[in-house]
Amino acid sequence: MAQQLVDRRDLDFVIWEQMQSETLLKNDVFKEFNKKTCDMIITEARALAVKEMLPTLAEGDKQGVRYDKGNIKVPDCFHDVFKLILEGEWQTLGMPPEMGGQGAPGFVTAACSQYFLAANWALYSYASMGNGTALLIQLYGTPEQKKKYIPNITAAKWGGTMLLTESEAGSDVGALETTAVKNEDGTYTLTGNKIFITNGEHDLAENIIHPVLARIEGDPPGTKGISIFIVPKYFVNDDGSLGERNDIVCTGAEEKHGIHASATASMALGSKGKCIGFLLGERCEGMKVMFNMINHARMGVGLQGLSYASAAYLLAVNYAKERVQGRKLEDFKDHGAPSVPIIQHPDVRRNLLWMKSYVNGMQSFYQYLSYCATRGDVGETPEDREKYSDLYDMLTPSIKDYLAVKGHEVCVQAIQVYGGAGYCQDYPVEQYARDCKIGSIYEGTSGIQAMDMLARKLGRKEGRVFAGLLGEMGQTIADARGIDGLADLAGQLEKAVNRLAEIAMLMGKKAMSLEFKTAFAHSLPFLNIIGDTIMGWMLLWRANVAATQLANGTKKKDIAFYNGQIKTAEFYIQAILPEVVGKMDSIAAGCPAAIEIDDAGFGG
Repeated sequence: MAQQLVDRRDLDFVIWEQMQSETLLKNDVFKEFNKKTCDMIITEARALAVKEMLPTLAEGDKQGVRYDKGNIKVPDCFHDVFKLILEGEWQTLGMPPEMGGQGAPGFVTAACSQYFLAANWALYSYASMGNGTALLIQLYGTPEQKKKYIPNITAAKWGGTMLLTESEAGSDVGALETTAVKNEDGTYTLTGNKIFITNGEHDLAENIIHPVLARIEGDPPGTKGISIFIVPKYFVNDDGSLGERNDIVCTGAEEKHGIHASATASMALGSKGKCIGFLLGERCEGMKVMFNMINHARMGVGLQGLSYASAAYLLAVNYAKERVQGRKLEDFKDHGAPSVPIIQHPDVRRNLLWMKSYVNGMQSFYQYLSYCATRGDVGETPEDREKYSDLYDMLTPSIKDYLAVKGHEVCVQAIQVYGGAGYCQDYPVEQYARDCKIGSIYEGTSGIQAMDMLARKLGRKEGRVFAGLLGEMGQTIADARGIDGLADLAGQLEKAVNRLAEIAMLMGKKAMSLEFKTAFAHSLPFLNIIGDTIMGWMLLWRANVAATQLANGTKKKDIAFYNGQIKTAEFYIQAILPEVVGKMDSIAAGCPAAIEIDDAGFGG
């Protein structure tokens, strides 16, 4: 059986039945798209992912990237498939037409990207990562900068990055030491060193355009004094041709736990005193500019976690159907009874349903936030656009961290289903688990996302945005009460949602009190319970749709699928959600031990 990567029936269910995304296609922005064309695009993406990209996953991991005297070579098997991605213009699928893209709806772009990320995230990122760089230039660049850089970046002829992190300024961006000195011609000479730069140097692009955070001499300390600069690997002449090499050099490639085929580079700027950059946007507004890329990048990390989890779960469930070992539990004492596929063993079934509940919930959560982003852009009224934009902004830290963390946990449990075989490199679940771990670290660690939620997002508009989220959950609960067989599930989820509202109010008050350190010590568990509750919401929403379809009559082949949606919601809400309520009680207790313990008390 060919590796599936994504459950297409489930993906269609979320897009067309749960999110009713066909309504979005009525907007003039998407006049070139209809349901048939969207389905065809996703089908073609799947074919490219499975037939061409997936075969490079293990090989690319084994060979990895190779650093040699300032250059990084990607795995040999990447080159031909990279050309196929570019020939199909897959990297520009969701980009606006004015930037050389195809303007596809967000749900289509997300679905195709999920296939590509599950097939080979590292390979696809070489083609698509420059879109973030191009977007910054589109939003803040001069007409000359847009003309000079955007077409070749979106075409992936040139790469794009983000130079933010330094060895002494990781999460604390304001502590960066990279400096910029203004020259007489209006350019800037930059000096500094950056680390952990994804795709900072590689041999798939003839040029790489680096947005670089730096402080202009004399500007204030901290984030308020940071500006951002365009620093090309090769200067670009007015006619679009490449000029001389700029003084920005790759000094090494990191050897990592996973994503071995991704070029994670360290970069030196101005080692010869001749690194020239061009100011992007206004002086001292570097953080404002950068966050346009960061929010999109955090969505991408969430999708990365979902993609790995989806692929790992499907591998595990199909392996469990085929792997024969052990007798049925009722035949345990009958040594002559035949062995059965391990999917018939109760604990394996529990583990698979645990994995399924998270993969399904995360799939719906991601597509919901993609829906919010689209409605925020093309909503019918200003109020509609504001509502969905607010939900998108508030839930970005949650989608990033929750899907990254739970995605990794699903990959770990997939290994468990395989047993000892899964711990070996003979099966891809081992690589998915290694590659997935990075998601909870880069683009802001779990703790950073938790602080963002508590310090910035929870209290937005005096808490009305969070209240709006609770209201959305409440509507799904109300709908479920009117559907046969779902009233009890609705009641159980309602209790959790009400408790979440209480905890949110408590955390908000505590964060503004003398106990603020204790509040932030519990900020990550708080971020987690938001995601946990959203899982319950998404699964009940799925069950509502499925139960309605069954009540109205459906094709015989779909009955098991719809019943599976209801059983998955039952499992999560009845078996997992009570644990979530226990977490809420723990947060409410507000244990201050982590703050009160002496440094020496940790040992070491």
